[in-house]
Amino acid sequence: MASTRLKVGAGAASLVLSLAAGVVVHFEGYVPETYADPVGIPTICYGHTGDDVRPGEKLGLSQCEQLLRGDLAAAYGAVQRCIHVPLKPYEAAAFTSFTYNVGATAFCQSTLARKANSGDMPGACAEMSRWVYSDGEKLPGLVRRRAAERALCKGKQS
Repeated sequence: MASTRLKVGAGAASLVLSLAAGVVVHFEGYVPETYADPVGIPTICYGHTGDDVRPGEKLGLSQCEQLLRGDLAAAYGAVQRCIHVPLKPYEAAAFTSFTYNVGATAFCQSTLARKANSGDMPGACAEMSRWVYSDGEKLPGLVRRRAAERALCKGKQS
């Protein structure tokens, strides 16, 4: 029942994924070779992680774009599963970018999701600013990313 409230037409979903991709691509950057993220997780392309990432691997642009599309679709799917109130496309895009970065479990169990589900969208958007630490260290890149996601969540260009 809750999932039907979040279903959107193909055009709206395309808009959400396009907006989220802009944020993700800007902050993750294109790195076609495997590297360790700030906490040592093997990563490739536009921030793709997972069991399929191998040390020393190098992928082409089209392969990286395919991974990005799949990862964004999975993040958006998590937003649709975990948020039970209607979202504006820019809110859904901000949550999708956020989920892409922190993971579905962290997003779904977050105070941000709880606030969104209670109808407190300004509070939910504000929660993003708390997620700027990685392994206990405040990272300037996360501060900038969360500011952009928060601005998008509020419907503003950053």
